[in-house]
Amino acid sequence: MPLKNTIKFFVLSTVIIWNYRLKKSNIQHMVIKSFGKYNLSFSIIFTRGEYGMDLRQRLKNAIILAAGIGTRMVPINTELPKGMLEVNGERLIERIIKQLHEANIREIYVVVGFMHEMYDYLQDMYHVQLIYNPLYADRNNLYSLSMALNHLNNTYIIPSDVWLRKNPFLEKSTTSWYMITNAVDDNSFVRLNRQHELCLIPKSKAGNAMVGIAYLHFHDIERIRSQIFSLIENDKNKSAFWEKALCFRDRFFIPAKVVDVHDVMEVNTYEDLRELDHSSNQLKTDAISIISKVLQVAPEDIVDIKILKKGMTNRSFLFRCKRKRYIMRIPGEGTDKLINRKKEANVYYELADHDISDDVVYINPDSGYKISKFLNRAHACNPLDKDDVKKCMAFLRRFHKMDLKVNHYFDLFSEIDFYERLWKGVPSVHKDYLDVKTKVFSLRKFLSRQSIHLSLTHIDAVPDNFLIVNNGPREKIRLIDWEYAAMQDPHLDIAMFAIYSMYNKKQIDSLIDTYFVGECSEIMRVKIYCYISIAGLLWSNWCEYKRILGVEFNEYAEAQYEYAKKYYKLASNKIKNYQ
Repeated sequence: MPLKNTIKFFVLSTVIIWNYRLKKSNIQHMVIKSFGKYNLSFSIIFTRGEYGMDLRQRLKNAIILAAGIGTRMVPINTELPKGMLEVNGERLIERIIKQLHEANIREIYVVVGFMHEMYDYLQDMYHVQLIYNPLYADRNNLYSLSMALNHLNNTYIIPSDVWLRKNPFLEKSTTSWYMITNAVDDNSFVRLNRQHELCLIPKSKAGNAMVGIAYLHFHDIERIRSQIFSLIENDKNKSAFWEKALCFRDRFFIPAKVVDVHDVMEVNTYEDLRELDHSSNQLKTDAISIISKVLQVAPEDIVDIKILKKGMTNRSFLFRCKRKRYIMRIPGEGTDKLINRKKEANVYYELADHDISDDVVYINPDSGYKISKFLNRAHACNPLDKDDVKKCMAFLRRFHKMDLKVNHYFDLFSEIDFYERLWKGVPSVHKDYLDVKTKVFSLRKFLSRQSIHLSLTHIDAVPDNFLIVNNGPREKIRLIDWEYAAMQDPHLDIAMFAIYSMYNKKQIDSLIDTYFVGECSEIMRVKIYCYISIAGLLWSNWCEYKRILGVEFNEYAEAQYEYAKKYYKLASNKIKNYQ
């Protein structure tokens, strides 16, 4: 008998004898294995009974999701990732790892992204493996989990921002489960029914608080993998939570594990951390210290901290202090290279007492931190609402007529080059970039021949920065966020409004007519077309720099580049009439 067959006969005989001796055991499954240099394929039969549970059920691992920015954690999220928060002197992620070790779970993967270098020490201290998610700023944790699919077996899925009073990993798990608490949560999309199932509910209803922790038994792994693969292929799921992979029709296909609300705490906000550990070192942030000093209050007086809509440049949050509400702006990543804060402060000094901008309480010309009064009963301009647009263009025209002056100038072409240099040799994502840039820069010759009156120009006069305030009998409009403001042709603001709104040509021409009240000359219109092309390339380059930092603007970025190309063509064709 050849050696290959002899070995195969020996292995199978041994397994048969073993199974015969374990009469009370049942054949559970078969695993295909490779045997040494002979590459033999044979079946190893694992059994249940007096020898314990299936081997694959005994082998467990864990995936900790720690890639997110944690935007709701303002102002702490500007300084460190949520997994690094300390509760009672212990970092959240370290507590989780220690609890896993108590359960003899040593195979641990941590998916990182935001401030990922802060997690590096875990590799040596706890022998975990790090998986980097480069799209952490543009994707939710569904994508993070997809990067660790190869490690799913009998796996605990754990967010890095939970504090567990009791160790849930010590309990034996023979089936999959998803953890909820007995608390009611308006942000939940599941509710426990009498069959212990998690049913999906409408957004208008409250459900059981979702913890984000789950145990995925190997019997369910292939189904979950398939779900995740299917979901991430669709861009609509960029913001999806990983729990979406557990949904089947109107419910989760794995049962619930209910824990007491006092045994688990999600640390999503500054106030969550303060409630859990009022003496935590992370509560002593620069932002809170500045607010306390400026408003002359104790840190405990700063309450109702809420993230505002994620801006393209900054991270801002709303807070209440002694019955008044304020907004604090914290500069976003990379903005120190993009914005001169001293120049911005000078603009606000010039605007003071003109009833134009937001009411600034504090601004630091070095750090860029800014505190302003919250405008009650205000809404941002809707670029699709003709009445809103008409009001904002009338306001913009009045502001331009004030002819305010500052001592710095915004050179469009120099700024385009500046943003390009920030790429540090990384090529543009657009293959025709150099050709487009050459064409756009050729518009400078036409502009140099125009009679342009320079005055203070907002530069970033987009709909979101126009606030229409209905406070009292008289409606007011305020123009906020003057970071880019400088001396320029004020008509540039019209172009900026148009391209941010992603207007088509008909809408752009209507906007121009609204600003000029129907009295815009053709050559003036061509000039604004030029600004649209130039500004499109400017913000496209800005987006490319932010992309390098890990912040994607996708549709907006593509639209800006298209404005550069399309309106160069339109403007250059019309310029021929004036040569």
